[in-house]
Amino acid sequence: MAAGGRRRALLAVAIVGTIVMVGGGATVALAGMLRETRIAEPRAEGASLVRTLTAAEQLLAEADDPLACAVTFTGEGAPGDPVLLRQDALYQDLPIPTTDGRVFAGWYASAEAAAALDTAGRVNGADPVVCTDRQVELFAAWTTSERNSAENARIPILMYHQFTAKPEGESGWLRGNYAYIGDFEAQMNHIATTGFYLPTWDELDAFIDGRLFLPARSVIITDDDADQSWFDLAVPVIDEYKLLSTSFMITAHRQDAPPSIYVQRRSHTHDMHQAGANGKGRMVNWTAEEIAADLAASGDVLGVREVMAYPYGHYNDTAKQGVAQAGYELARTIEPGLVTIGTDKLALPVVRIDYGMTVDALVARIG
Repeated sequence: MAAGGRRRALLAVAIVGTIVMVGGGATVALAGMLRETRIAEPRAEGASLVRTLTAAEQLLAEADDPLACAVTFTGEGAPGDPVLLRQDALYQDLPIPTTDGRVFAGWYASAEAAAALDTAGRVNGADPVVCTDRQVELFAAWTTSERNSAENARIPILMYHQFTAKPEGESGWLRGNYAYIGDFEAQMNHIATTGFYLPTWDELDAFIDGRLFLPARSVIITDDDADQSWFDLAVPVIDEYKLLSTSFMITAHRQDAPPSIYVQRRSHTHDMHQAGANGKGRMVNWTAEEIAADLAASGDVLGVREVMAYPYGHYNDTAKQGVAQAGYELARTIEPGLVTIGTDKLALPVVRIDYGMTVDALVARIG
């Protein structure tokens, strides 16, 4: 019998032997063996005919999804278990490891980029998941707390509202609440082409704690109210330049699905974007328990809590208590400023974009 025939015969005998040994559980034992192992081409006489699947391969086998991608992590502090993402989505919820005396500096596409802390090679929230054979490896980087402080990163959260296609503007609209779409496109082009890093909200959270290094040239793009002009005019620009953005949605008013993979829906409350008894927003009229209940309803609609934006920018200690009680980590105000290490997570400042702001004006504010 030829060597290949002998090896196939031995494998058949081994499988039959397994069935005989387990008796009535033969079917289960055989199915398990076939799921957890696969045939490997022997390199020499006597080499093993089967091998156990790697953790990533096992994850993919269980997912049974052609678009699934198993992400594995390499480097100091890297988690041993892979995570499953989809190739039609962006990188989200990547682990942020911690270690004493050092600051995590992100995940990179190559070991060389990680060693150099090369921002161009760092995986950010706007990067689509791209795999080879449904797998990808990311590399960890670390830096010192001294370098983190020396970077002096001051992260702008851009706040947009409505948009117009009229260069001359709109009569009766508040200048602070809308932007000309031509200016918006020029601003997004600047961000997309000049090396800005686009952090996710969990990255901003870790940055504020001093646990994560963010480059000085980082920016977060947000829209309030999910106005129809955001969908019609701004989202196509976001898609064109492939920029991560957040739309703060009043879920009692609309519950549209995300219009793009680059648009995250987050809470602008469920039904608190209304004036209370004293003319100020419900956010500063209701009890912490009422606020928490409203935000819980909004979070349930959106499928995430994480961050919210205060209606009208109104908030107080009771409002912050309600936000935390509902399980949100971050809350955005309309107060001007930049986010730094140690910023109050429930009072994040913004850079307000209004009608007439040119690219030069934006550069003057955010670099």
